[in-house]
Amino acid sequence: MDLGLSDKVAVVTGGSRGIGHGIAQGLAAEGCRLAICARTEAALQAAKSDLEAQGTDVFTMALDLTEAEAPQRFIDAAAAHFGRLDVLVNNIGGNRRKPFAETTDEDWDAILDLNFNAHVRASRAAIPHMLPSGAGSIIFISSIFGREAGGTGLSIYNTTKSAVISVAKIMALELAGEGIRVNSVAPGSIRFPGGSWDRRVKEQPEKMKTFIGENLPLGRFGRVEEIANVVAFLASERASLVTGTCINVDGGQSRSLI
Repeated sequence: MDLGLSDKVAVVTGGSRGIGHGIAQGLAAEGCRLAICARTEAALQAAKSDLEAQGTDVFTMALDLTEAEAPQRFIDAAAAHFGRLDVLVNNIGGNRRKPFAETTDEDWDAILDLNFNAHVRASRAAIPHMLPSGAGSIIFISSIFGREAGGTGLSIYNTTKSAVISVAKIMALELAGEGIRVNSVAPGSIRFPGGSWDRRVKEQPEKMKTFIGENLPLGRFGRVEEIANVVAFLASERASLVTGTCINVDGGQSRSLI
């Protein structure tokens, strides 16, 4: 299926590794021109070379999106470089896992900036660049643990991942008249080289076999390209009636009915 994304300009935050890089690869395969950011220049250049090998134009900027002014600076630079902006994928994220009573203000501030505030700031910066074309797609990468309880020790993660689903819904309502669609994607357990699930499988293979048997109905971890495929669809006009929704990509892992 031709998604009609050829020559569209897509920004992917945290596009140098893991799910973010997989999303960038998926959008590149559909013909998008890409802007990606990460904290380290070396990682960005490696990702850029990989994406350029797919025949796409790539703009990079090394910066820390948790700094208040960084999202605006990155989005404006990307739009200036390409002359337009069509798609924003808010992907960066992380966690500090500990019991709620042991969390500190610094823990909350750090993960709120990483998982939520950076996305809000990037989205606010992107909207003015989408308005002239009367179209655009903003996609937040959340988690199935933004839709349901993720268990003990995940109070910060659950809260912030739920928050991006919520803000995406309200943004979708407010921006519908401008032709800008806003959605979120909730991945389940995704394995990729260097990621936490990959490390656990290597360190605790028997424990992970048990985890898979008890939690993953398809009998395996998800792959980054499976997230990327859904993101590419949402970014395209093939999803023209899809806005304000959160799509699970989890192989049946989650338990929520909605």
